[in-house]
Amino acid sequence: MNNLEKLIKTIKILRSPEGCEWDRMQTHKSIRQNMLEEAYEAVEAIDENNTEHLKEELGDVLLQVLLHSQIADDDNEFNIDDVAKLLNEKLIHRHPHVFGKEKTTDTKKILQNWEKLKAQEKKERKKILDGIPSTLPALLYCMKISKKAARAGFEWKNENQVLECFLSEITEFNNAKTIEEKEEELGDILFSLVNVARWNNIDPELALCKANKKFIKRFNKLEELTNKNINELTYEEYNDLWSKAKKITENED
Repeated sequence: MNNLEKLIKTIKILRSPEGCEWDRMQTHKSIRQNMLEEAYEAVEAIDENNTEHLKEELGDVLLQVLLHSQIADDDNEFNIDDVAKLLNEKLIHRHPHVFGKEKTTDTKKILQNWEKLKAQEKKERKKILDGIPSTLPALLYCMKISKKAARAGFEWKNENQVLECFLSEITEFNNAKTIEEKEEELGDILFSLVNVARWNNIDPELALCKANKKFIKRFNKLEELTNKNINELTYEEYNDLWSKAKKITENED
């Protein structure tokens, strides 16, 4: 057996009566969160550009795929071979420029064909925005919505119009009177900002993750620079320490 076959056998044993009590107890729902967490850890390894860490985290993602497949197999629903078969058929169907007669190297046309073929497969989806998982993080969910709408032709003519929309949403936020109105307008600001990112080929989720890490690094340095209890710092002291922390961490980068 190759290593993948050995791993599949190991998972089967763990779920068997002679296996692990904990593994036997698991259901799709009980390990649902694990799938999300392992995927995020794999993404973190990619961001770190750490291939050893990525190799380990991809293994953890694969574990979730195999566990779910074995749970389904135990319930006589499907198995890992069915999963692989379906995926292979889908990839071949959605790449007619590779496996079929329609030859093209135009990436825009390739993506358009992908959406067209995907729609043919998902006939139960009647609306253009159907099928986007609502469990996605809000920024990624917003990006998926915007991309699908844009592919359908619902798009600004140029980037200036996108920026004008973003600025107009800020004005509407400033004019809002109640908390409810401000919450709604803030949502519109974030939605329009995601489209600014899309027009510049920037992943807003990744951009925010980088900003979070940068803030943590600077704030940690700020704490190192003071002998005071951080809660006792004045506004002026905070500003001064922040400027110093910012300069130090930028030089470290």
